Amino acid sequence: MPSAFQFQCHLVLIFLAASKGETRYLEVRDAGEDDPFLLLSEDLKRELSAGQIYRRSLRCIDMLSIEGQFTFTADQPQLHCATFFIGEPEELITIHYDFVNIDCQGGDFLKVFDGWILKGEKFPSSLDHPLTTSQRYVDFCESGSIQRSIRSSQNVAMIFFRIQQPGNGFTVTVKKNSNLFPCNVISQTPSGRFTMVIPHQHRNCSFSIIYPVVIKISDLILGHLNGLFLKKPSAGCAGVGDFVELLGGAGLDPSKMFPLADLCHSFHGSAQMKIGCDNTVLRMVSSGKHINRVTFEYHQLDLQETETRKENSIEEFCLPSI
Repeated sequence: MPSAFQFQCHLVLIFLAASKGETRYLEVRDAGEDDPFLLLSEDLKRELSAGQIYRRSLRCIDMLSIEGQFTFTADQPQLHCATFFIGEPEELITIHYDFVNIDCQGGDFLKVFDGWILKGEKFPSSLDHPLTTSQRYVDFCESGSIQRSIRSSQNVAMIFFRIQQPGNGFTVTVKKNSNLFPCNVISQTPSGRFTMVIPHQHRNCSFSIIYPVVIKISDLILGHLNGLFLKKPSAGCAGVGDFVELLGGAGLDPSKMFPLADLCHSFHGSAQMKIGCDNTVLRMVSSGKHINRVTFEYHQLDLQETETRKENSIEEFCLPSI
């Protein structure tokens, strides 16, 4: 039986299940529907390869992973709408208001959030984001034409809005920008390989995979000696300024997830872990004293793998949920 978080993350799975280069979007008609996803055809790739700007209408609940110009026009009062944006790990997202026609005085709103929110849980968490929670919101009804372009701090962002008068709406242009040192990331795919680098910066970075996965860390540089420590109430990496932790849970916010293992010291080799939780996060905490780097790969965990123990593998509590 799918958990509530897994159903919420159908918003994300449309990206994870589709091939690169396509726009993914959905329309939620009924919370009980089994397959609310709709994918665009190969015509989109041909259109984009011709150098044209991609344009289409937005739905009340929508997801985008591609640049272009997008318009929402209310055909009836729309009270609870949101569009989720996601890029590649090394991309930032810029949202520019081209046109806005909403009734702010009548209760309409149009807000950008720097990150994602699902059921009150945020990514990145408040502990990992450079801005306070209030600074992560940009309300068009408050800023107006003063701030017409908003750039995300990571590869995900969202807008949420209420438009009550039919015919009112807005148009936004979405662009991607390069990020030399990606920090907080939500993966678009259930498998991949990634290297996270924090160059002498005092910050925390989380890489989130909204799947049960096998994660294999092949290289970790923290400026310490060798070692791998399981998370224990009285042990682990307490007092160490630079470390990597693996987290698992059933929500989006890393700060609310269960700590599974700590890696406090540099090593070259292989450390593998099966994590059967709905969401898996690799989180690096950096004091700013070192150039910290971790390389890892991951793939979706299947039922057969939960029944087979592998050498140098750590089994953990989420596996029975598979």
